Amino acid sequence: MSGEMLILVLLVITALGFDFTNGFHDTGNAMATSIATGALKPKMAVTLAAILNLVGAFLSVEVAATITKDVLKIQETTGEHTGELVAGLDAQKALLIIFAGLIGGILWNLFTWLFGLPSSSSHALFGGLIGSGLAAIGTSGVNWEGITNKILVPALAAPVIACLVAATGTWLIYKITASVAEKNKETGFRYGQIATASLVALSHGTGDAQKTMGVIALALIATDHLDAGTVGDGLPIWVIFTCAFAIALGTYLGGWRIIRTLGKGLVEISSPQGMAAEASSAAIILTSSTAGMALSTTHVATGSILGTGVGKKGAEVRWSVAGRMAVAWVTTLPAAAAVGALCFWVGHLIGDVSGAIVIFVILVAASGYMYWRAQQNKVDHNNVNADWDDEGNSVLPAGDDPTSRPASV
Repeated sequence: MSGEMLILVLLVITALGFDFTNGFHDTGNAMATSIATGALKPKMAVTLAAILNLVGAFLSVEVAATITKDVLKIQETTGEHTGELVAGLDAQKALLIIFAGLIGGILWNLFTWLFGLPSSSSHALFGGLIGSGLAAIGTSGVNWEGITNKILVPALAAPVIACLVAATGTWLIYKITASVAEKNKETGFRYGQIATASLVALSHGTGDAQKTMGVIALALIATDHLDAGTVGDGLPIWVIFTCAFAIALGTYLGGWRIIRTLGKGLVEISSPQGMAAEASSAAIILTSSTAGMALSTTHVATGSILGTGVGKKGAEVRWSVAGRMAVAWVTTLPAAAAVGALCFWVGHLIGDVSGAIVIFVILVAASGYMYWRAQQNKVDHNNVNADWDDEGNSVLPAGDDPTSRPASV
């Protein structure tokens, strides 16, 4: 196997690994409120989300096309040279840039998952790619216009819009159903939540699985295995299927730590609020995917959940938790960029092929360590709905017996 092909194989494996972490990191975006209100049992919720993520991944390639051209400038995009690598860049170096960026995204995803922080998997990926691109090529290696228009502006606007839409929807729901008994209201809206949560899961697959497809497509373009001009018309079926399967598998395993933060940490949520949050999230995510904007489903879902607390009179919103999440949001891009840049420098210093193997080993070791740390203070479907502990920052104190806490539904 040639050096170029070895890096490509490692890159595809790592990309699918990122897709897997994306799945369990973002399961809560669709299912946290339904689990918290009892509309769906935890294991049923993640199973439904996994199936719908799988289906959603086959519905569009608009976001994938955005990833191939609007983040990094490693290929010519004008004239007869479209699809060719920029001057001074060979295929191995281009692959190492993408590979290092993926590692930055995965490690940030795992770090925030360990602490139960719903940060953006999308922005972790973009940050990693930007950092490795800067380290390899400099400022000319980054498509600043594309990042601003398709990533940064939506990142700032999405949670605010989601919050306002969900707040308005929650207020209207409670206004319209003011004469309905609380017990009947809870029961009725739980059925509605199943539908709206399913729509969020479907839209998540449509948007987020495509980001990994776009990264793999970019690598295939760099090695002349794919024509850049054909991406908008479709991708190889193996790329779509493997990305769909990876994100679905990650979703099924359930990112319980983040589900707990979204479902119990921000707002003590009721079924009407849950339905309003999910309906708002689904509408915004599907709209952005159609427009090819690589929106963060985490930002949208969090903004929607906060909006339900604002829209319901007397609801408690834990702004301290929201503040910790906001810090994670702000640091995601630069932190992932720093890791992506460091990984590229290490890999390039050692040698593109040997370096790729070394940073892959570092990724596996660091991932294994964070998984081990998480098991020391485990959150799963048995204790995901336990009463919120502010001091524990969503993670149950060490030694706490889940069976002594309120049972999850």
